[in-house]
Amino acid sequence: MFQRILDLDCLLQKKSFFLFGPRATGKSFLIRQELAKKAFVIDLLRSDLYLRLSAHPEVLEGMIESNASDYVVIDEVQKIPQLLNEVHRLIENKNITFLLTGSSTRKLRHGYVNLLAGRAWEANLFVLTSQEIEDFDLDRYLHFGGLPVVYGSQYPKEELLAYVNTYLKEEIQAEAIVRRIPAFSRFLQVSALTSGTTLNFSSVSNDTGIAVSTIREYYQILEDTLIGFQVPVFQKTQKRKAIATSKFYFFDLGVRNTLAQISLIEPKTDMYGQAFEHFIALELRAYISYRRLHLPLTYWRTRQGFEVDFIVGDDTAIEVKTTQIVSEKHLKGLRYLAQEKICKNYYLISHDKITRKDGEINLIYWEDFLKALWADELGLG
Repeated sequence: MFQRILDLDCLLQKKSFFLFGPRATGKSFLIRQELAKKAFVIDLLRSDLYLRLSAHPEVLEGMIESNASDYVVIDEVQKIPQLLNEVHRLIENKNITFLLTGSSTRKLRHGYVNLLAGRAWEANLFVLTSQEIEDFDLDRYLHFGGLPVVYGSQYPKEELLAYVNTYLKEEIQAEAIVRRIPAFSRFLQVSALTSGTTLNFSSVSNDTGIAVSTIREYYQILEDTLIGFQVPVFQKTQKRKAIATSKFYFFDLGVRNTLAQISLIEPKTDMYGQAFEHFIALELRAYISYRRLHLPLTYWRTRQGFEVDFIVGDDTAIEVKTTQIVSEKHLKGLRYLAQEKICKNYYLISHDKITRKDGEINLIYWEDFLKALWADELGLG
């Protein structure tokens, strides 16, 4: 059992919400756990409900009126986007509070459907964070990720293989997003191998034999189906101009490793460093979302090669290292960024257990950083 941070009841007391999250992040379980006695749930994965509502969206109102509850949940709403017209009307005329969940935004964002014109806000559910896992095991997380069904399993590799196969079949084939599954499978492996690095469509095209235009479309599919996300470049520095290319990360380390066919991540290797940075990216992204800070998560890299891994808003710069002894060479990127006098806080996260300060840079052990982050002690936002 994991204690999730996202409080659905608290959100719904304010407004109707879209709740987006990849498959198997635990949306349905969280709804049952938190809203079992308060919500009328319409699960569009049920064939009878899907067929009835897709043919006659107008019957939604009668279903709701015969099941009086505080909230109405429509699970996997992207399967019948036409329902959003009825939802819009019922929010406006009946003051009904909805939770509308989805594991894909493709049909909603690109189908010109009614997105309720601000009558529903947006929240996200991600894979498990370190804060939600009792006795958190970093090594296990770097290998198998944070999908609840995977992290708590005795057979995480089998669960991940099943997940990847299900994703390919259900999200790609069933929705007819991609026709050439073998080509898309090659793309998935290469994009997973390069997860956490700057996007290079030409390089991925060369490695897969797929046209650059198609590679761009495939990356968009990963974002639309919530399998990946971009971290754009922080471009507000003046002394040293930044490059313009975003980084791309998969939503879960276990899924990324399975797609990339990575079975072992050994400490003190580049692969370990990349996985650890990826882990911190996932923690920061979840924290910003769950605390509803509405801050951009970016990174900084100049044309001269100076880099800082993450910048939260305009205030907090974060560099991630796996070294057990921090030295001056590890601080170079933060030092150069500090010369711009934009950020207020500078952190170097590492495996060095001696937390201390070096000028304006806070050197902090990774566990101490995450405890302070989730305790809201870092002043973000």
